[in-house]
Amino acid sequence: MSTDRYNSPLSERYASREMQYIFSPDMKFRTWRKLWIALAETEKELGLPITDEQIEELKAHAEDINYDVARAREKEVRHDVMSHVYAYGVQCPKAKGIIHLGATSCYVGDNTDIIVMTEALRLVKKKLVNVISELASFAQQYKDLPTLAFTHFQPAQPTTVGKRATLWMQEFCLDLEDLDHVLSGMKLLGSKGTTGTQASFLELFEGNQEVIDKIDPMIAEKMGFAKCYPVSGQTYSRKVDTRVANVLAGIAASAHKMSNDIRLLQHLKEVEEPFEKSQIGSSAMAYKRNPMRSERIASLSRYVMIDALNPAITSATQWFERTLDDSANKRLSIPEGFLATDGILDLCLNVVDGLVVYPKVIEKRLRSELPFMATENIMMDAVKAGGDRQELHEKIRTLSMEAGKNVKVEGKENNLLTLIAEEKSFNLTLEDLEKTMEPARYTGRSREQVEAFLTQVIRPILEENKELLGVKTEIHV
Repeated sequence: MSTDRYNSPLSERYASREMQYIFSPDMKFRTWRKLWIALAETEKELGLPITDEQIEELKAHAEDINYDVARAREKEVRHDVMSHVYAYGVQCPKAKGIIHLGATSCYVGDNTDIIVMTEALRLVKKKLVNVISELASFAQQYKDLPTLAFTHFQPAQPTTVGKRATLWMQEFCLDLEDLDHVLSGMKLLGSKGTTGTQASFLELFEGNQEVIDKIDPMIAEKMGFAKCYPVSGQTYSRKVDTRVANVLAGIAASAHKMSNDIRLLQHLKEVEEPFEKSQIGSSAMAYKRNPMRSERIASLSRYVMIDALNPAITSATQWFERTLDDSANKRLSIPEGFLATDGILDLCLNVVDGLVVYPKVIEKRLRSELPFMATENIMMDAVKAGGDRQELHEKIRTLSMEAGKNVKVEGKENNLLTLIAEEKSFNLTLEDLEKTMEPARYTGRSREQVEAFLTQVIRPILEENKELLGVKTEIHV
């Protein structure tokens, strides 16, 4: 790491090597050469005087890029594409006259951007599927462990630890649906010329419309895509970048929600994220176990959600067939959105894989609130024992307020059951009331919902994507 200039935290701390390579200069320039080969092959197959020898020469130097020549040339001409055309030509003297024939800079630039984003989306999908898989294992393990649920972060009717995990999972599943939709619709720009009219190919192919119609489909097939966008200006529509960034923002929002829940649960000492043996939680307070990984998920997620505005504004402000005010913004917003999302998903995998659950703490908190939640069942039992529903309702309301004061004002234990047992009109003993305190009686269909969700929703997803499973990550700090 350089210590005398800025280093991006996304590269140094958060994103994986795999995602960093996808957005690396080497990936870009190798893709440029593959696109030049695809263009030359297409033009040869459609009748232009390009030889097999020229094609083979281009293929022979597709990987060994002479970066030194390209850099020296760019200092002279101040144009990255033409510098690499020149450098490729130095290595391929027989083919240099047909490199980039009929194309504009966006042929390599924009097609490469689409290819790179597609590869990055595939990596995001791979990690997203593994996060869903880890959550599925967690939900299965804790599907019937009762826990206090919260609405407005106030005690509410119990749920189970596993059921709560299905809520996190479902949001990630929605993200996966969006990702698959966008990924399946990714198309290349093709080769359409300076304003998207293919005018240069009218010259090259002497106005043969049928031949020109074959260019884009052939390039797409050679580059592993089903189609090119049917029309364009000089660039592919920047709306594509907006769609991609919105997928990343959706994943970030889901991760943020999950990480917030985990942070709150860690405060309650019910669930903890992984904590290394030698990890320091605070420089001042040696006892602390801060949820730093979940906090980092939240922090990076906010960045990605806001970053989605960049492509949206860029898309909205493109003039006519193109302007160049997209370029600098795009060089930052798209790679950094992906690098940050990659870091988020690695952290999610790490956290979910190592979540620690404390059943005794969970049970203690649940039992402290359960008498309030059991009042409706108690009232029904008292009615069955001969009581008046309306009178009993008013008495339970009064006794609940008294017990609440005992807990909140006096700082004592919840004595609601004792108060009810002492009230003769309920005709229930303390022993009778204690029998109603089984937590599993109050979790509704949580267990069944978890089982149904895993069977009907998650397992088909994991089966369909089984070749993507098995990802293990290591966070850097």
